[in-house]
Amino acid sequence: MTVVVSYPPGGDTDAIARLFADKLAGRLKQSVIVENKGGAGGTVGNAYVGRAAPDGYTLLFTPNPFTTAPMVLGLTPAQSYDVLNGFEPIIQTAVQPLVLVANPKSGFKSVKDMIAAAKEGKPVSYGSPGAGSPMHVVAEWLNREAKVNIQHVPYRGVGPSVTDVVAGHIDTAWVTLGPVTQYFAAGRLVPLAVGDAQRTPLAPNIPTLVESGYKDIIVGAWNGFFAPKGTPAEIVKLLNGHLNEILKDKEVVEKLATYGAFPHGGEPAELGRTNAREYEVVGGIIKSLGIKAQ
Repeated sequence: MTVVVSYPPGGDTDAIARLFADKLAGRLKQSVIVENKGGAGGTVGNAYVGRAAPDGYTLLFTPNPFTTAPMVLGLTPAQSYDVLNGFEPIIQTAVQPLVLVANPKSGFKSVKDMIAAAKEGKPVSYGSPGAGSPMHVVAEWLNREAKVNIQHVPYRGVGPSVTDVVAGHIDTAWVTLGPVTQYFAAGRLVPLAVGDAQRTPLAPNIPTLVESGYKDIIVGAWNGFFAPKGTPAEIVKLLNGHLNEILKDKEVVEKLATYGAFPHGGEPAELGRTNAREYEVVGGIIKSLGIKAQ
């Protein structure tokens, strides 16, 4: 069995995929190989799985840009893949709250401080792991609601944006929690807000954007497994059952926490609903803000 990850090795998605693949191999008593097929915002690997034989031997493990990358890139289903109807959902494996962090030299202690500086005409920048990422969407949504123009600096992944905000090359960054918690206690980064509806238990002292006065802005990250369209229902059910059990594994829960992620689980239809909601809500924001690949 091959699990395709549509991003390069080394990031959160790749590491989490390998964690699941290892556990899945043990339960299925067969080899499960992770294959990285990066490029074009994940659409290369996603489309590859969409065209694969629906026999259960090729799966896709992907974060939520799966849903919105084609619209950011301006691709039709014929050019890439059918987001809503081209795959069989298997399971939503985890969720990752997004966090806005600032370099201490910026002087920002809160979202209010950052917005005030931007409104005063001071140059303020934010990093994201790329155009159309959930981090880019939440930041531009905040720009619109706060009526400011905090400058976007896109990177090729969370890691480089964290490096630059710690170094002070950019003022702030929207990232996942795992790569930045080590910098909070050391005073090298200041957490300003999380983009989820509630505070995260992994860092309960960080307020939400809702608490900061932006009640409609709720954007998070998630990941999950999909199979090619037409994969037999009994195979999808088998994989869903194994993965739900894997998500109860103490080692898996602890490893996910190091990436700022929580286990999710559930039936295949739940991932289908999550994907459809992302397409409608986040896709609608992308279209209304005119977010395009840079």
